[in-house]
Amino acid sequence: MNLTDILGENGLLSQAILGFTPRDSQQKMAEAIEKVIALSAQLIVEAGTGTGKTFGYLIPIFLAQKKTIISTGTKNLQDQLFFIDLPVIKKILAFPLKVVLLKGRANYLCKHRLANNIEDGRFISRQLVTQLHTINAWAAATAIGDIAELSTVAEDSAIWPYVTSTADNCLSQDCPFYKECFVVKARAEALTADIIVVNHHLFFADMALQEEGFGELLPGADVIVFDEAHHLPDIASQFFSTTLTGRQLIELARDTTAETLQIANDMRHLLEEADQLQTATYDMRLAMGVELRRAPWPENHPSLFKSIDCVKKSLRSLEETLKIAAVRSKGLENCWRRSVELIEQFDLLTGKTPKDTVHWFETHMQSFTLQFTPMVVADYFRTYIEEKKRAWIFTSATLTVKNNFQLFVDTLGLNNSLQLQLKSSFDYQKQALLYVPRGLPDPRAQHYTDALVEAVIPVLQITQGKAFLLFTSYRAMEYAAELLKDRISFPLLLQGTQPKKDLIDQFKSLGNAVLLGTSSFWYGVDVRGEALSCVVIDKLPFAAPDDPILKARIQMLRKQGSNPFQTYQLPSAILILKQGAGRLIRDSRDRGILMICDPRLVGARYGEAFLQSLPDMQRTRDLAKIQEFWTDTVLG
Repeated sequence: MNLTDILGENGLLSQAILGFTPRDSQQKMAEAIEKVIALSAQLIVEAGTGTGKTFGYLIPIFLAQKKTIISTGTKNLQDQLFFIDLPVIKKILAFPLKVVLLKGRANYLCKHRLANNIEDGRFISRQLVTQLHTINAWAAATAIGDIAELSTVAEDSAIWPYVTSTADNCLSQDCPFYKECFVVKARAEALTADIIVVNHHLFFADMALQEEGFGELLPGADVIVFDEAHHLPDIASQFFSTTLTGRQLIELARDTTAETLQIANDMRHLLEEADQLQTATYDMRLAMGVELRRAPWPENHPSLFKSIDCVKKSLRSLEETLKIAAVRSKGLENCWRRSVELIEQFDLLTGKTPKDTVHWFETHMQSFTLQFTPMVVADYFRTYIEEKKRAWIFTSATLTVKNNFQLFVDTLGLNNSLQLQLKSSFDYQKQALLYVPRGLPDPRAQHYTDALVEAVIPVLQITQGKAFLLFTSYRAMEYAAELLKDRISFPLLLQGTQPKKDLIDQFKSLGNAVLLGTSSFWYGVDVRGEALSCVVIDKLPFAAPDDPILKARIQMLRKQGSNPFQTYQLPSAILILKQGAGRLIRDSRDRGILMICDPRLVGARYGEAFLQSLPDMQRTRDLAKIQEFWTDTVLG
């Protein structure tokens, strides 16, 4: 059996899947991947929407019958692969390959932490107590411990960190529940699989040596596929960083309290020291200011540095007491080990900045992140992929800028890769219209969002809702929602008011909704049919100029004699715009309007670079043309 027997005219897929159409682009992709698997080489494939990318790599993987890890950027694609696409191919080809879905440890219930928190019972709200008992009842019935099974507790509930583990707090083989551990069982199952589906975060956690256990899987794999590979540069940068969060300190304090209450009543001083660490950590967060922000590490900030000294003092005091108490239980021994590691990390991340790294912090509602981020990750990543000869495949619909892979190649050090660009099979000239409204002010103007909303409303009236409004900032999104709520009659959905999946499901079922979202809605959202007939983008998605990582990279590129705007800022923004625009046409039957409000698209010298990277669709600046297109193409 060969690729043509499966993907070609009258092939197995044509016979078995209603509506399947053989595509040259899919065949070319499959042939390239078959070759790369045989050579154990590297391949980068940009496969435009509609090329049949998923089957394009799954078929050669099945035919090769080599141990494969498929890594995705989003949970949506992970579920689509495991629950829909892989079972279809497995059934059609009748190959007895074992396929396993493996998630990160935070997705699995930890029985030890559940037992500790049931015993402790100290929670700030009655809702958390109710959810804890719901989880406890489910724990007795579940076979795999995947928290996604329990739909009655929201996936973003504050209870989950209490009953799931991290690499820090896991007791491993010392845990009294080790033989019942859902994480251990999931990884043991994955070791025997032919195809393992993971996500990029789990994959990189192992590569960066921040997670134990998954490392057993990587050495045995012959083929690694990264789908949604456009996420890799950001995720690689994150996982090759040195990081400490306020949450780690708070969890150490809480776990110390829970473990102490489990074994003794004669250790009140340990409970007091744990409380002092919590208080000092919250005080440090307050010293960083009320604003949620990312900023370079300050050279002079007396109140912050004073709070840092308090955290150090509390942490060292807790470590000294835990060292004595560690003999009392494996749980307290684990807390002591964590305290030693946190002291080392905290001293490092509040000290001098290493060479070629960015030292920055980020504030959250009740926590903070301290981080050293390498300015270049290419050398780290190249080292990993060259350790063992195997096939590496990177694929996405958005990897090129003006038909060039250079930014992606340079960022990840993929200089030895083969490259293949496949155009979308969709007829964008017939299916889509790009609208750039006239008269909008500069995006940096104070009343830009007001003007944008005025320009958007007539378009929404034409399309009768059915729109995504994608923003580059939360502030603009929330302000636009406030302006729109009394101006349109269509259902208005806003990111952050409920889980993302629920918002998408509601958007699809309503059929005429207007959904406002920021960064996470630019990627990995697949809404086919009339429910999504218009995508509005507020601004060209340049990174915030005050972002500490961006500022450091700009400085580095200038020192190297490069033009940071042309070589990094512009290409990065183009790739994000391609992703946002890609939400519109998801099927050969889709029709719709792409509205990009930013006047720089047609007024700035670099605007043409954005236009060249978008699909070849009709363009207009005339509102009347939208009505004409809608009447003739969508309604007609």
